Amino acid sequence: MDHIAYIWNVWNGVGQQKARLINHHNAAIKDIQWSKQGLHLLTGGYDETSRLTDVETGSQIQVFSDDQIVSVLKFHPHEFDLFLSGGSKGSLRLWDIRANKVVHEYLRGLGPILDIDFSYDGKHFASSCDISQTNSSEKSIVVWDFWTQVPLSNQVYVEAYTCPCIRYHPVEANFVAQSNGNYIAIFSSNPPFKLNKYKRFEKHEVSGFPIRCNFSHDGELLVTGSADGYIYFYSYRSSKVLRRIQAHGHACTDVVYHPLIPSVVASCSWDGAVSIFE
Repeated sequence: MDHIAYIWNVWNGVGQQKARLINHHNAAIKDIQWSKQGLHLLTGGYDETSRLTDVETGSQIQVFSDDQIVSVLKFHPHEFDLFLSGGSKGSLRLWDIRANKVVHEYLRGLGPILDIDFSYDGKHFASSCDISQTNSSEKSIVVWDFWTQVPLSNQVYVEAYTCPCIRYHPVEANFVAQSNGNYIAIFSSNPPFKLNKYKRFEKHEVSGFPIRCNFSHDGELLVTGSADGYIYFYSYRSSKVLRRIQAHGHACTDVVYHPLIPSVVASCSWDGAVSIFE
């Protein structure tokens, strides 16, 4: 990892071209998020800051100073000036871009935060954390009330595995969690957030890598990276593998659908390579 973020133009027909280079951090970048309008880029990393950058000019707009390595960022789906950050000390914080400060903090004595995702209506969010040092598996996934900062349940997933990725279904009242037990578990997003014991996605490999997954826009497909370098496309309804693609020679750590073109996915590898598939 380094402290530079790249924006690539993959549609110019001339091959790889860097459209923008973002070089504002003093240490490695851990997470990066586009703003909902697509005008700004939010980055966080080992220098214990989150930074907002204007994509068109490449200039830094704001710096949000933290007291921990910023490992995950997520914009609110409807309140575009609000974002959550999670970090190495287990703190979850809500930032207001307009005020450039923390407006809420979500406290539960958690381990290092691995991932965050919002429900589609923005009323709840789920967090996952590293439980390897605390041996407290009931806190590995916590569902929170966004506005009141109250944990709605902290016994969602009680197996002794960390979950490097959480994703809410874009339409239905469910969310999934990528488990280091080499499967993706599915939960109800309504209280009491029960685990579906009869359905899981389990043909790919995690093997300790921070493997992430994502839904297609209509929620009918669930796509995930894998430690074997493949991309796996699952049917959300049947949990069967519909297709797999050899994407990388090393572990495929993330794969995501294009926000406007549903037939295009981008993936990245443990060795830093990025691939586009259509």
